[in-house]
Amino acid sequence: MHRVIVLYETEPDADSYAEHAELCRQVPNSVFRHGKITGAPMGEAQHAYYAEWEFSDENAFKTATRSDEFMATGKDAYKRGFPQPTVEFAELA
Repeated sequence: MHRVIVLYETEPDADSYAEHAELCRQVPNSVFRHGKITGAPMGEAQHAYYAEWEFSDENAFKTATRSDEFMATGKDAYKRGFPQPTVEFAELA
């Protein structure tokens, strides 16, 4: 299983993000999830908002992250003025 993890230091506007999430759900071969970060084991959480795409395998991940739909999500987030996120890729055993 592969994931694209998106971490925001501040929470994006809820209404605008709901519209953005609809675009994110169009990325092929993926499941998209998002929500508020509610805390950390010790001290303050370093991030306020979390989003992810989940892919069943490496091929689905590679196909999706090269797709026009995936590229459109980054452009849309930028146009909406969302805070600059940290984006990372993960492979789960």
